Amino acid sequence: MSPPVAPPGWSRWLVPPAALSVHLSIGQAYAWSVFKPPLESALGLSGTQSALPFQLGIVMLGLSAAFGGTLVERKGPRWAMTVALVCFSSGFLLSALGASLEQYWLIVFGYGFVGGIGLGIGYISPVSTLIKWFPDRPGMATGIAIMGFGGGALIASPWSAQMLESFGGDSSGIALAFLVHGLTYAVFMLLGVLLVRVPRTERPADSGPGVLAGPQVSANQAIRTPQFWCLWIVLCMNVTAGIGILEKAAPMITDFFSDTSTPVSVTAAAGFVALLSAANMAGRIGWSSTSDLIGRKNIYRVYLGVGALMYALIALFGDSSKPLFVLCALVILSFYGGGFATVPAYLKDLFGTYQVGAIHGRLLTAWSTAGVLGPLIVNWIADRQEEAGRHGASLYGLSFVIMIGLLVVGFVANELIRPVDPRHHDPAPREAAHVRRAQSESA
Repeated sequence: MSPPVAPPGWSRWLVPPAALSVHLSIGQAYAWSVFKPPLESALGLSGTQSALPFQLGIVMLGLSAAFGGTLVERKGPRWAMTVALVCFSSGFLLSALGASLEQYWLIVFGYGFVGGIGLGIGYISPVSTLIKWFPDRPGMATGIAIMGFGGGALIASPWSAQMLESFGGDSSGIALAFLVHGLTYAVFMLLGVLLVRVPRTERPADSGPGVLAGPQVSANQAIRTPQFWCLWIVLCMNVTAGIGILEKAAPMITDFFSDTSTPVSVTAAAGFVALLSAANMAGRIGWSSTSDLIGRKNIYRVYLGVGALMYALIALFGDSSKPLFVLCALVILSFYGGGFATVPAYLKDLFGTYQVGAIHGRLLTAWSTAGVLGPLIVNWIADRQEEAGRHGASLYGLSFVIMIGLLVVGFVANELIRPVDPRHHDPAPREAAHVRRAQSESA
């Protein structure tokens, strides 16, 4: 499937909606915590066990993005979006079968492994295309698309909760909810597949500065630079801190205020998940657009430094005030989303646009690592604390201290990032662009 080239006069503003149709769908992953309590009840799982599909999905997201990034660059966004559609929807259908048969391993395989491949390919599919269409505003452009991934749970969380209430929280009800998800998302993602286009030239006529301005570094060369690995640490630490809350959001807020006179209901917990999704989504467009104004390093100073402060406030005072707990969690999740949306523009600043999609894919192995670390830290510590007889907010205190330490590590790594040494630059893409431009002018 060759990349579809935009016809003359085609508006670049049609690319973000195409990207959004995919990202809003695969963003359902952030609503996984809504399924945790019914799965634990129906199949007799612990909190750590019920996190496995989500964890494996994030691991496969990073691995498929890393190994498929170069292929996505070569075959184009339509091919990538088609692969994402097939894998993501198939993952839900396999999960539906697993829930119906009460075979949890099939849910883990379907949602985590197969669906996770769809997550990774779908996530990176529009990134390099958007940067090529919007070289003048890369933070805003990628923020619009990646905003959809953060906002997917804003739709999926109440929708899933409503389906589980209507269908029932037993295995057959969970299976039916998975089935509806898989079929609906297949239709919605198809819209993006049909709509997406790539630019006719290296520089869209209305896109501002040339795409090939600045350094151009290949994906193979980028991973040999200290800048790549410093940014890998930055992303890993920021994601670990955010995903630890997000994966366990519904049970966490219930536990935090279980000993108060006004405990949190199941419906309110699902609403909290939706609020986190809204903050995640808003942070992706808001903070990434801000990075176009104040710079990538400065915005990551905010994500990591202020994020550590928010965790400290929750650890010290969160159980005494619901508004404070919710506000701090919303800020943390806005930084979490903003970090994802800003990183492609950070990569573009450091390495250029030559193979930014492939570099981005390899960087997302940091997300795979964080997808294991964040839920593992929070769930494992909570399970051990519960076994020790503790309850309520005390289940999470140690986890939050660890998250503060990780954010400090990320802050230091961000400070170490400097411009890429010219010896890593690759002149080939710039020379090829000049040849194509000369051929176009002479034609």
